[in-house]
Amino acid sequence: MIKEKMLSAINRQINAELYSAYLYLSMNAYLNSINLKGFADWMRVQALEEMAHADKFYKYIIERGGRVILEAIDSPPAGWDSALAVFEHVYEHEQKVTKLINTLMDIAIKEKDHATISFLRWFVDEQVEEESSADGILQKLKLIGDSGSGLFMIDSELGQRVFTPPAPAKE
Repeated sequence: MIKEKMLSAINRQINAELYSAYLYLSMNAYLNSINLKGFADWMRVQALEEMAHADKFYKYIIERGGRVILEAIDSPPAGWDSALAVFEHVYEHEQKVTKLINTLMDIAIKEKDHATISFLRWFVDEQVEEESSADGILQKLKLIGDSGSGLFMIDSELGQRVFTPPAPAKE
């Protein structure tokens, strides 16, 4: 049985993951509206990943005998000034999510909840990848500056991304 403090924190994380999906869907809508279909596709895949993360937390709570409590999801912003501004927001957001995951790990360590520590390691590693990916795209956008052809090259590259569901937990 999962302890109440850990349960409450993971329930908050489910909300944070669902907000992340909402945010990336909003970014998808904005990028579609300015005809950057590859960027928009990247965001849609990102939203699906965040939904999968929420689902992993959801299933974990149930597996540990806890109760999932879903709260209202805040509305995300609806517009940005540019693709660069979008990815600045993405990178900042992923840094925030990393802090949330690290806080969960801190609680698990303090509570001596070894099962949750083991479960959270995947998310710790995932956040390294998430931040690196967002920062890589952000740095490319900064490098190209106002180059329209550079923007369309990145758009084409980002359009190649496909959603790969996370591997199921070992049984």
